[in-house]
Amino acid sequence: MQNLTAWNTGFRWDRQWIVVNYKGRAYTQRNEPKLALVQVELPNEAFTEGWEPTRSSYMAIRAPGMDMLKISLSRPSDVTDGVSVFEWSGSALDEGAEAANWFTNYLGKTSRLVRFDAASATRPVDAEFAPGHKIMFSDEYPFMLLSQESLDALNKLLKEPLPINRFRPNILVEGCEPYSEDLWTEVSISKVKFQGVKLCSRCKVKRHLSDVFQIPTIDQNTGIAGSEPTETLMKVRSDKVLLPNRKHKGKVYFGQNLVLKDNLTEGKENIVKVGDPVFVLRKVSTTVEAAA
Repeated sequence: MQNLTAWNTGFRWDRQWIVVNYKGRAYTQRNEPKLALVQVELPNEAFTEGWEPTRSSYMAIRAPGMDMLKISLSRPSDVTDGVSVFEWSGSALDEGAEAANWFTNYLGKTSRLVRFDAASATRPVDAEFAPGHKIMFSDEYPFMLLSQESLDALNKLLKEPLPINRFRPNILVEGCEPYSEDLWTEVSISKVKFQGVKLCSRCKVKRHLSDVFQIPTIDQNTGIAGSEPTETLMKVRSDKVLLPNRKHKGKVYFGQNLVLKDNLTEGKENIVKVGDPVFVLRKVSTTVEAAA
C-alpha cells in the first residue's frame, strides 16, 4: 500500500467495516481473538486519488479453513438498524447473507458484516479532546501515530520482540527519538496537517487477563493472547509513571492519537504516501504536559 487518501474520519477504506453479533453489537479481537487471523486485500487501484469502485471491484477476505469471501466495494443497498460500537449506536450498511454466513461459520456464532454509512450516520469523537471531529468504526480517533523507535525501545525490554501489527497504528514514522511522538501536537505529512490530541491509551488493564483480551497481547499470526507487552508497559508507560500528578486509572500509553488539523475536501490534495517526510510543527516540552 503506497498511497492513502486522508478523510476527516480517517484514511479511505480504514475502519469502515465491522462484524456484529445477533444483537448488532460489534465483535473485536478483545472477545473474538480469531478475528486476528482474518486477512483483507483491496485492489491496488483503490488507493489512487479519485478512484471510485465499479460493480467488479471487490475486497477479498480470507481466514484459515475458509474459502475466500468477496465483498463488493460498491455501496450496499440493505441497511441494518441497531448496530452498536462501544458507546455509539445507529444503522449501518449490510453486506448481505453470503458475508453473514461466512463470518457465522468462521466464528461459530451468528454474525453479520456491516459497513459504516457515512452518508447518513455520524459518530463523534470524544469532545473533551477533539470537539467537532468524527470517526467511522475506529476505537476512538481517526488516526494513530507510532514511531519505529518507540517499538524498538519497547522490544529491548521484552524477552521476545513484537511486530508493529500488535499496536495497529495507521501512521508509522521513523527517524526520531523513542517516545518523542508523545509530545507532538501538530505534524505535517505531505500537504496534510494533523493535530495530536491525546496519548493513545491501550486497553484498560484487568485484574485477570482472561477477563477481556487486550489487543496488543494477541499474536496476530495465531490469535493467541499472552501477558506481554502489557506487563512491561505497566512498568514503563503507565499513567502512574508518565503522569504522576494526575489521577491514575490503570492505563498504559503507546502512540499518539491524531485528527486532521483542517477539514479537507475528499480527494483534493490529501494523499499521504509511504516515505513522505514528517514535520513536527508544534509540541509540548514534556510528557507531563501531554493530553491523556
